[in-house]
Amino acid sequence: MIPKEAIKFAKEKKARMVDLKFLDFIGIWQHFSVPISELKEEIFEEGLGFDGSSIRGWQPIHASDMLVIPDAKTAVIDPFMETSTLSLICNIIDPITKETYSKDPRNIAQKAESYLKSTGIGDSAYFGPEPEFFIFDDIRYSEGPDHSFYYIDSMEGVWNTGREECPNLGYKPKHKEGYFPVAPTDSHQDLRTEMCLVMEQVGIEVECQHHEVATAGQGEIDMRYDTLLKMADKLMWYKYIIKNVAKRWNKTVTFMPKPVFGDNGTGMHTHQSIWKGGKPLFAGDRYGGISEIAMYYIGGILKHARALNAFTNPTTNSYKRLVPGVEAPINLAYSSRNRSAAVRIPMYSPSPKAKRLEVRFPDPSCNGYLAFAAMLMAGLDGIQNKIDPGEPLDKDIYGLSPEELSKVPSAAGSLEEALDALKEDHEFLLNGDVFTQDVIDTWIEYKIEKEVDEVKQRPTPQEFSLYFDC
Repeated sequence: MIPKEAIKFAKEKKARMVDLKFLDFIGIWQHFSVPISELKEEIFEEGLGFDGSSIRGWQPIHASDMLVIPDAKTAVIDPFMETSTLSLICNIIDPITKETYSKDPRNIAQKAESYLKSTGIGDSAYFGPEPEFFIFDDIRYSEGPDHSFYYIDSMEGVWNTGREECPNLGYKPKHKEGYFPVAPTDSHQDLRTEMCLVMEQVGIEVECQHHEVATAGQGEIDMRYDTLLKMADKLMWYKYIIKNVAKRWNKTVTFMPKPVFGDNGTGMHTHQSIWKGGKPLFAGDRYGGISEIAMYYIGGILKHARALNAFTNPTTNSYKRLVPGVEAPINLAYSSRNRSAAVRIPMYSPSPKAKRLEVRFPDPSCNGYLAFAAMLMAGLDGIQNKIDPGEPLDKDIYGLSPEELSKVPSAAGSLEEALDALKEDHEFLLNGDVFTQDVIDTWIEYKIEKEVDEVKQRPTPQEFSLYFDC
């Protein structure tokens, strides 16, 4: 849509309010609303002001004024508001220079798409994330100088097989056995279906939905792939819709990577490919049916993987999923079918259009705009510098000898390690001014100060179990 069409659409839908959504630096949607009378063509050029100092990681108090510029192409009716409300995703502009704001994640995604075109390698980068999530019935947590605890509960939790439920009917998936039994063991079929139907209302094409491996309500809904910016927008709608539909059912959803000890964590395997002139560039006659360009793209992903972790796995909790000995893909290698490898080449279809790479280490706690842009930049660096990814890892990783295993590099083992890697390896992100130095520096500083150090300083219940009687 163009602005005039967005205004017409709002009138046709009898919208009475306009909700302006934008993304903070970390990856959470923010918003404010104005009456429909304010929806004039000028705001699509002039924008509306807000306080940028109140947004995490953004402006200092002495330079706080910022502008949101609505993107008319994103116009939809918000499916959750009682009053008909037009929703618009916005870009952020500096009111003085009128330039796009360097720390606006959506701006970074747009610059990544522009950089791809400027290289001449391709004109479209397609992304297909597979975000997983947990549906819980209760979540409580608290911490202070004298205590620390969390408590989660799910009607599907295997720990509830002995609970008085008057009556307890069983049908609770065992650890690692949630993929994927029918009802009544899968109790969330109708809930996930409603999530899918609401997604379709805002233009998201859904490919499938199912229960995931873990007990306690782990699920997945897969979206059809799209270009980088559009898919990052859809990922934000995805999270918004899943959380709000769950709330309708008096349930809660988390995209936290590892909320349940002793069972599978929540990942976001991300399929990606580059096209040019309507033709896929990743299909060829090399290993797994991929092209030389795709091999170099893999080389870039693997070379920069530990720095990428700072954006694709950006929480301290992410690294409780990325641990040795389970299916989590910490091994920086590639394979056509081995799911313990960081990069997999899906073999479901022989069609050249279906040929793509699946990067398996990301998780849905990430800011999709930053994560997708960073992976594209790493892959392009691989193509431009012809980075050889080495030999594929087709063996069972858990059957390798210590000597063989020592030759396979690993993903970062903690958020602090990932941030250290980003500090040392980020030149590839600066190409085309896609990521700027202030973005890299602010990301590292914020994550260390607000997350790594905060978690480091606090004792945990497990430490009491281990050390109280020392």
